[in-house]
Amino acid sequence: MHRTASREQWRAARIALLAREKELTRLGDELAHERQALPWVPVEQEYVFDTPEGRRTLAELFDGRSQLLVYHFMLGPGTEAVCPSCSSIADGVNGPHVHLEHHDVAFVAVSRAPLAEIEEYRARMGWSFRWASSHGSDFNFDFGVSSTEERPLLEYNFRAIPESDRFTGERPGLSAFALEDGTVFHTYSAYGRGVDAIWSVYAWLDRAPKGRNEDGYWHRRRDEYEAVSA
Repeated sequence: MHRTASREQWRAARIALLAREKELTRLGDELAHERQALPWVPVEQEYVFDTPEGRRTLAELFDGRSQLLVYHFMLGPGTEAVCPSCSSIADGVNGPHVHLEHHDVAFVAVSRAPLAEIEEYRARMGWSFRWASSHGSDFNFDFGVSSTEERPLLEYNFRAIPESDRFTGERPGLSAFALEDGTVFHTYSAYGRGVDAIWSVYAWLDRAPKGRNEDGYWHRRRDEYEAVSA
């Protein structure tokens, strides 16, 4: 049972919380400015991706815009069960990507799986955002989200991975790039819980009475919930 109160007591507690929320909002604004103030690093390697429109370089993924956001979708070659968490995040960007694209920001998901596997799953989920394959490319390895026996991931989220915790497979993340005078720059990356900020379902749950209310891993692909609860 949660504590209860009168309407007047609730209002006083809510106003006190509002002050804290405003602090967080202002801090969020400050952090956004600090992200934008990070130095830009030229991307010197020529990455090439497979897309439904053919082979495209990283610069071409900007599609005429000056900014590019990449979501590192956890889908490796031959993956039988696509990541439910990434699928939930993708559901949340399937509409907003249109607004980004009309504000000089290109959006694309990138996975190491071959394009045919990507397109099959994208058709199943009905997503309209662009999704490119980095299969055969160094892109996922260089941006710290893929690990294989031949190319183990030694660091994730800017921290070394102890040898006992190393894995093979994919990890989530997002990366930002800028295109200026023909040069692509890497400007920002986030991993782990840094991805929560773009996970729209959590923004809603954090305002629900019981919050995230997580007891184990509850995410499902959105077309699987009914089967699970039946």
